[in-house]
Amino acid sequence: MVAYAGSRTTRERNARGEGISVFEVDEASGDLRLLQVIGDLVNPSYLAANRGATRLYAVHGDGQEASAFSIGAGGRLEAMGSVDCGGRNPVHLALDPAERSLVVSGHLSGLVAVLPVEADGALGRVAQSEPLPGEPGPHRIEQPFSKPHFNLFDPSGRWVIVPDKGLDRIFSFRFAQGRLVPAVQPWVPAREGAGPRHAVFHPRLPRVYVLNELDSTVTTYAFDADTGALQPLHVLSSLPATFTGNSRAAGIQVGADGRHLYASNRGHDSIAVFELEGATGLPRFVAATPAGGRTPRFFTPSPDGRWLYVLNEDSDTIVRFAVDPVAGTLAPAGTPLRCASATCLVFARLPA
Repeated sequence: MVAYAGSRTTRERNARGEGISVFEVDEASGDLRLLQVIGDLVNPSYLAANRGATRLYAVHGDGQEASAFSIGAGGRLEAMGSVDCGGRNPVHLALDPAERSLVVSGHLSGLVAVLPVEADGALGRVAQSEPLPGEPGPHRIEQPFSKPHFNLFDPSGRWVIVPDKGLDRIFSFRFAQGRLVPAVQPWVPAREGAGPRHAVFHPRLPRVYVLNELDSTVTTYAFDADTGALQPLHVLSSLPATFTGNSRAAGIQVGADGRHLYASNRGHDSIAVFELEGATGLPRFVAATPAGGRTPRFFTPSPDGRWLYVLNEDSDTIVRFAVDPVAGTLAPAGTPLRCASATCLVFARLPA
């Protein structure tokens, strides 16, 4: 198994990243060993691999491009080319279940784009650009216009959920034949000034958890798999009640067993741990574990769920935590790995 780390690379971002780093994963120990760095890339800040681990895709933050890479022997990458993805500052990408389309969020263009994936895995020209309508939220700096930050397929692959940080809305689209079609209930409002950023589905229950960047909260929504509609059920903070400083939420994940939820806090520099109630899926705050560095922009569990890898963007480290299989709590494990301005980590199991 290998892992790919994206990064920010530009002076404008005060970044120190080198591009995409390729790591060999020791599945017994959880250690990562550097194999390759693909340099001369502008902010390859978010990545996605296909199921067969033959292709890797990247969006280039602050730019307007998405790139494809072939995955060769040992997980090493070779560039296949880049295309315009139809919007400024692409921040997230997701392959549809058939792996014939790539959906991209244009954070500074207020749209979600669909790019076709060609037979050889290369990316084609934008097939659809879907603008997100609405009035901006009240934050004078962070909410001047629509700012989609994530585009998540539901487990069936029929729906795409898009949190919009600028509009305080979460949009829902039907995805069929390579196109996005607004749901009958096309969006649901978040709290004013919440700034919805990332989202994750519960692995079994009809629940979506949306992490709100600006007010550091998690909102639980009921999800109707027939209509794509979302209904808010519950809101709670991702921060301890005793913390009185400034912080911005970043990433959110659910454990594979559906018993625990995790969220990262930039400022408090922690990973919040929540227990999920078995029947309702509603979260209860358990703890906020120090992230082991500054600005935990991204984190992800290992495929087997034993480890949680935290990418501390401003301290240039990937910190590994052991996940307690019962309590879901986190404990530092191993030595932090240097990876400059790291912003994303994805795992890929190579073909035999």
